[in-house]
Amino acid sequence: MEEEIPVVICAAAGRMGAAIAAISSIHSNTEANVLFYIVGLKTTIPHIRKWIENSKLKEIKFKVMEFNPMVLKGKIRQDASRPELLQPLNFVRFYLPLLIQKHEKVIYLDDDIIVQGDIQELYDTKLAPGHAAAFSDDCDLPSTHEMVRSVGMQNTYMGFLDYRKQAIRDLGISPSTCSFNPGVIVANMTEWKHQRITKQLEKWMQRNVEENLYSSTLGGGVATSPMLIVFHGKYSTINPMWHIRHLGWSPDSRYSEHFLQEAKLLHWNGRYKPWDYPSVHTDLWENWFIPDPSGKFKLTRPDS
Repeated sequence: MEEEIPVVICAAAGRMGAAIAAISSIHSNTEANVLFYIVGLKTTIPHIRKWIENSKLKEIKFKVMEFNPMVLKGKIRQDASRPELLQPLNFVRFYLPLLIQKHEKVIYLDDDIIVQGDIQELYDTKLAPGHAAAFSDDCDLPSTHEMVRSVGMQNTYMGFLDYRKQAIRDLGISPSTCSFNPGVIVANMTEWKHQRITKQLEKWMQRNVEENLYSSTLGGGVATSPMLIVFHGKYSTINPMWHIRHLGWSPDSRYSEHFLQEAKLLHWNGRYKPWDYPSVHTDLWENWFIPDPSGKFKLTRPDS
């Protein structure tokens, strides 16, 4: 038996087409034995199951799993500026070992991505001994630097943590340390459990509720900051071409087409999503989108 590659992806209400396009792009670009763990809330699960079973995705191997938001009770501080970042499914990545029991190595992907490379390559990312996860550094790619500067992106810890707070200063992490983006994760479940990563993340969520430790102008929402603290100096890195991001940061800053063709994975992090309007490079995303057989999910386009 060839090794199974577990890929965890969330299917959220109102943006379910994102998970569909991501799954479709992964499935179409690999010969590997991929098992999709599709995580949703109780109310959305029947919709995603129907969409897969009544489309050309019916040949994929998948499990639909319910995430119970009760585990987050008392751990999330309400933030009115971007309520979508508080969706319970944003925190699924904190609980990987609870969802995935039989695999040593797991890939977690945000839903607003598409994969143009062979997912086997990402799965083969080497994790150093003692590392529970690999991420891509926010300072890793020269061509994204211009993007970052032009749209005022956060790429250091200072953009995510409130350095006026004593608890943050006590961590001894320089504010100019490069951050990482947890939208693409290759994780080692044995190390994760051994280091009790989930418990550590929950501790920092609770402390934030009590002390408001994260910067309020957050670029990446409340899920990134606890990970930056817990994984500081203890993570391996993903090949930069496997996480070309910020495509959703601004409706008018674009990458060169040639560069995007070389990219293995594209991530529309930010407000401007490719299923909505306005957004950039939507053609690259729409290539992989499969319309909803139930007609509930529709793309927003200038002429729609």
